[in-house]
Amino acid sequence: MNVKSVSCDDMTSFVLPVIGWRHESLPGRTHVAERMVEGVSSESVVVSEKDPYRDTWVRYLGYANEVGESFRALVPVAAVWATYGVSMAYVTADAVHKGRRAAAEVCPIDGDGIGEGHSGRIAVAVADTFVWQALASVAIPGFTINRLCAGSLLLLSYTTRWPGPVRKWVTTAVGLAAIPVIITPIDRSVDFLMESTLRKLYHYEGKSHKA
Repeated sequence: MNVKSVSCDDMTSFVLPVIGWRHESLPGRTHVAERMVEGVSSESVVVSEKDPYRDTWVRYLGYANEVGESFRALVPVAAVWATYGVSMAYVTADAVHKGRRAAAEVCPIDGDGIGEGHSGRIAVAVADTFVWQALASVAIPGFTINRLCAGSLLLLSYTTRWPGPVRKWVTTAVGLAAIPVIITPIDRSVDFLMESTLRKLYHYEGKSHKA
């Protein structure tokens, strides 16, 4: 079956502008997106700058919904959902960033263009990052803090005579204190889950994707 190649110029002028790719903005950090294109060519782009979504303050935006869940007893529900919007914006931006990097690495590999397999690597870089972040940064920690705070508030209502506002503030403090504790276990659990499921499906031209 003939595979139609897309030239680097075509990719740059059509696909990449949609996600805001620029040659001068290629932050670097080893991740699934980089490992997927590893070994494609010795001429692949090598970058060493910081990843703005992993190595700067921006990464803390991914924890916005956990903070929102911690304050659920004190703020309107709409405010809690707004923090989920912030976290999902972070997740989406990180996924797009990893797709830009994958595109930047495979685009210069030859002068003829990018084949279907390389386009697939770009798609998987985006999808893998999005799924991982959605689980590890939003869904699982958000649910965990939600249940922890709900349980704490219920427990305090049965075991103390503290005023309602005091119980709510204590519950919020418990939720905030739990955030740094749950991050690493959840990250590792999501890594294991994806290694055992989705990442086994990543194949390119008969070769399995190495996470």
